[in-house]
Amino acid sequence: METVLYNIDSKLKKPIYLQLYEEIKKDIQTNLKAGEKLPSIRKMTTDYKISKNTVQTAYNQLFAEGYIESIPQSGYFVSENLYDSFKKEKEVDLENKTTDDIIKYDFYPACLSADTFPKKIWLRLYNKVLKSSLNLGIYHNNQGDIELREQIVKYLKSSRSVNCTVDNIVLTSGFADSMFIVSKILKDEIKKIAFETPSYRVAKKVFEQHNFEIEEIEVQQNGINLNQLKKSNAKLLYLTPSHQYFFGVTTPIANRIEIINWAKDNNSYIIEDDYDSELSYNNRPIPAMQGINNNEQVIYTGTFSKSFSPSIRVAYLVLPTKLLKKYKKEFDYYFSNIPIDIQKTLALFIKEGFWERHLRKVRTQNKKKHDIMKNFLYSKMIDEIEILREGSGLNILIKPKINIDLEILKKEAQNNYMKLYLRNLNTKEEVLSMGFGGFKENDLKKALEIFYTLWQEQKNK
Repeated sequence: METVLYNIDSKLKKPIYLQLYEEIKKDIQTNLKAGEKLPSIRKMTTDYKISKNTVQTAYNQLFAEGYIESIPQSGYFVSENLYDSFKKEKEVDLENKTTDDIIKYDFYPACLSADTFPKKIWLRLYNKVLKSSLNLGIYHNNQGDIELREQIVKYLKSSRSVNCTVDNIVLTSGFADSMFIVSKILKDEIKKIAFETPSYRVAKKVFEQHNFEIEEIEVQQNGINLNQLKKSNAKLLYLTPSHQYFFGVTTPIANRIEIINWAKDNNSYIIEDDYDSELSYNNRPIPAMQGINNNEQVIYTGTFSKSFSPSIRVAYLVLPTKLLKKYKKEFDYYFSNIPIDIQKTLALFIKEGFWERHLRKVRTQNKKKHDIMKNFLYSKMIDEIEILREGSGLNILIKPKINIDLEILKKEAQNNYMKLYLRNLNTKEEVLSMGFGGFKENDLKKALEIFYTLWQEQKNK
């Protein structure tokens, strides 16, 4: 990345992190390309004589909005999900436009609306933590704050039937960080990982970067193809059994037991990614695979990003006991990247009952938005689309049944200040991932009407 002089003025009332965030965002919209690396936090701190926290906050906001992505040990990069660069001819107009003017309706598949986060409660608890006897002058437990790990253990046991203790929990700064840890502790004994296909791009990318051989296992009506799995010589399997990441199918108990038996018989491990178990709208979440038969084959991973906030960067691993020694040996230098004040505040948030209340609220809000989108699509477009995934999470996946160019549709949406997201169903076919979580209800209804108009215009061309 060429050095760019961002306009940061400490005399302005606007916070410096917000100035930096807006400057970088504008640079991405008008200049930078997908995959281009951003300056390191240390370099930004040195170049602009600002604090590390200021730069980190700006980067966190860009990450939360999907403009950049973080790759452990490598840095920050312009997100490859930015399918189209903003048009150069709009550069002059951008000087006089606010962010809201540029993109009014964003169907990002994995975000929450701004009013979801409990700011007042969080601020009160945060102040309580800072006024406590919290020692900010030491390095805290490298697996993460023990109080937060205790609360996570209680929650996982009661809600997901996960069998674990505080010692099994490792707090991480997001899903990619979790996968980085797993790849490092298994790299010497495992060379090949099997992935359900289609699968979560970030997970696959982390293991590719660590030179794992990738094997694809197709997803069927009841989850992954068990015959393909049994023929595989992979020693590690990535799985989203509660709601398959792409299609939303649930792996039934009989298949789960077969998969665990495969892992036992072949001395293999399963990564159970329970990414959105809290956001199930049609039925109660089913117990996690990790708790079946008190097995030691499952590496369980979860995150607070989908149901609480992607910005606070809190995720966790539940490591089998036999992998803890490897973790402690490999990561004897490592300390959790989550600030201790955030960890303590989240622990208090869960302990005092606010987490359960928040989950009820976020489920109710997003079920309403899910149903608004689902009913709209069924009423207006049922003859023109197939809904591949619904009933959980923060998006609905749709596949056209008519001849329509989704790439052109996406560009037309961009011209109308709307952002759409495509996923590869296979090497030859793309589908639309329609996120509803980031909208307020009225805005979602408006956005869907505009989307439908653009769809009709495009299909008639």
